[in-house]
Amino acid sequence: MFNWFRRKKEGEQKVEQAKITPEGESEELEKKAESEEEIAWSKQVLAGEGKKLEEVDEEEITWLAKLRRGLDKTRRQIVNQLKSVIGQGPLDQNAISQIEEMLYSADVGYEATEEIIRALEAKVKQEALPTTEAMGCLKEILRQILDAPIKGEFAPQEGKLNIWLLTGVNGVGKTTTIGKLAHLAQKSGYKCLIAAADTFRAAAVEQVKIWGERTNTTVIANTAKNTDPAAVVFDAINAAIARQVDILLIDTAGRLQNKKNLMEELAKIRRVIDKKAPDAHVESLLVLDATLGQNGLRQAQVFSQVAQLTGVIITKLDGTAKGGVAFAVAKNLGLPIRFVGVGEGIEDLRPFSSYEFVEALLST
Repeated sequence: MFNWFRRKKEGEQKVEQAKITPEGESEELEKKAESEEEIAWSKQVLAGEGKKLEEVDEEEITWLAKLRRGLDKTRRQIVNQLKSVIGQGPLDQNAISQIEEMLYSADVGYEATEEIIRALEAKVKQEALPTTEAMGCLKEILRQILDAPIKGEFAPQEGKLNIWLLTGVNGVGKTTTIGKLAHLAQKSGYKCLIAAADTFRAAAVEQVKIWGERTNTTVIANTAKNTDPAAVVFDAINAAIARQVDILLIDTAGRLQNKKNLMEELAKIRRVIDKKAPDAHVESLLVLDATLGQNGLRQAQVFSQVAQLTGVIITKLDGTAKGGVAFAVAKNLGLPIRFVGVGEGIEDLRPFSSYEFVEALLST
């Protein structure tokens, strides 16, 4: 996982300095206990990930707590049943069949579920897994699926322009995600620029400009009627090169995968990027709404061909019990998950970590 905060200024608050001291009676005491439990759990996960707690920012603790809460609906659907199955004794074939049903219910998908089951069956053939080992084995299998598409570290490349093209259908949260990415980039010390290339929706440019103001990020836009989005991208690349920015974020119009003219428009944008900035490092990222579950995968397959996708951003994980779609993305599409979002706040989007995701998903 890319360390987005490698450029943070010295003296920022560390985990050990974080103190949550709610005031009040029983309700506040309950909140305090819950917060303390979340902090303890988050520290345990970060330590398990190999991080030194003295070097961890308070924001990482806060994020892990949000991720855990965001996956609560999916976790409730899986973990309670999983605990009852695994708690029955050594993991055998009958238990594996029950786990298979749970995975399907969480929208993990056929291919990913079958891979998980095959791995568990292979393990069971070697030995019956005791309760204490079964959960650890399952976590390892899940992490392997999520990590399989990853080829090297995901990071903006130094000394060249990095272009991130965001695509997806209507309503998945592309514009909001652009704003959150700009916030994350600026906060991490990267100079950023936004191209408002969604010229189809009337309010889109204004929404991007609002995010630009919130994140102190310049927005390149053209408010003229019937503006060609590829022309906006062309101008934005010129501006990015002239201003020597690190990352150019491109917002595009939401489009259905069966609308040929809109998909051709997206292909044109990609051609402009490749021709105008041949030396740039390009990431083509699909924004996927987790609440769509398996339906989102069918959309992704078409976008993958047109936009030359290199990764996926999963949003709205906090609004669904279909968080298992992350495994389907990795297995079916063969695309790495780059970021995940679990809320509407500007801080509610972070780089994806398979370790943190699986721990949050299966935490008790």
